[in-house]
Amino acid sequence: MPPFTRAIVIVLDSVGIGALPDAAAYGDEGSNTLGHIARHTTLRLPALRALGLGRLVPLGDGEGPAEAGRHVLPMPRAAYGRMAEASPGKDSVTGHWELMGVVLDRPFPTFPAGFPAAVIAEFERRIGRRTIGNEVASGTEIVARLGAEHLRTGTPIVYTSADSVFQIAAHEDVIPVPELYRICEIAFDLVCRGMGVGRVIARPFIGTPGAFTRTPNRHDYALEPAGTTLLDRLTAEAIPVVAVGKVTDLFAGRGIGRGVATTSDADGLGKIAAAVADTPAGLIFANLVDFDTVYGHRNDVAGYAANLERFDTWLAAALPAIAANDLLVVTADHGNDPTTPSTDHSREYVPILLAGPRVRAGVDIGTRRTFADLGQTLADNFGVAPLAHGSSFLGAILEASGVEHS
Repeated sequence: MPPFTRAIVIVLDSVGIGALPDAAAYGDEGSNTLGHIARHTTLRLPALRALGLGRLVPLGDGEGPAEAGRHVLPMPRAAYGRMAEASPGKDSVTGHWELMGVVLDRPFPTFPAGFPAAVIAEFERRIGRRTIGNEVASGTEIVARLGAEHLRTGTPIVYTSADSVFQIAAHEDVIPVPELYRICEIAFDLVCRGMGVGRVIARPFIGTPGAFTRTPNRHDYALEPAGTTLLDRLTAEAIPVVAVGKVTDLFAGRGIGRGVATTSDADGLGKIAAAVADTPAGLIFANLVDFDTVYGHRNDVAGYAANLERFDTWLAAALPAIAANDLLVVTADHGNDPTTPSTDHSREYVPILLAGPRVRAGVDIGTRRTFADLGQTLADNFGVAPLAHGSSFLGAILEASGVEHS
């Protein structure tokens, strides 16, 4: 019997807590997604504060690392710390893979000047259509700018970002979603399998010029993980793995027993609650993507703050229902500071909060050198073979709980 029979890991996509030492190499020096949001607006996050988030990043009202010497902070109800990304990069694929034990030795390729003309020409030949765009852009901005031309010509909009991604936007009335997915599969074969690009993303939208909006039919096509993940280990031992949100896409479905799609963070929270109700043991691994796609990439500080507060309200209701042998983990995969001019991801530390009746409340697990420490800890807990990267902190969070761990 593992110390925790069930682990519920919730990734708040892009909720970083401060620039990593190498952030300048990525153009992200000074980024602090959560800290800067707290400077711009009052954040009401009582549940996250109670778990120790205010010990990791300034949240206002005199709570945070800078003020800890002058203010007496309440004892957190959870174990807490922060994690650095060891892999090069700052995208969701890299971050999620590392959380589950895979540390990359080289970044996925990026294309700051757009994809080579020969690649676009081959893509157009394979899909039998011209394309427009092929530039680094914000998705909402490029659709607003090129959407009318797309409607007139039927040509899909291709764009990329600071991440290793080939994105294809199309109006659902011009290129139906199944056809867009087929086009994305062709792109995946060309640029992911052929060039090592991390992801192809289908970006369907609807509406009219001046009023285009994305739909929930986004779909990510990612490479399979470049090593053995915790998900692989658990599945091999018949330990249930349920993925909620875009997690299934990020791992190309590998190691996942059941994948649950979501249409929004509100839908995702409901799907997490449903998974908890019908999955008594194993791993529930969830991603809440709106923090990143709806607010971070659009530099929407107020919207980001409101989404944090909505999550906090849900968390406050969920915490009392945590079972005796549950481990609830709240973390992130990278940053996306909406207060900076950039609309791209940022290279940041991420928080890790660990709650449950058997967790040693108030223990500071420090700054972890890699996100993979979480995966290794869960591998240790479930008694599966160790992963290639990471150091377990299971003993630290159980030390004073009355649960023995060797």
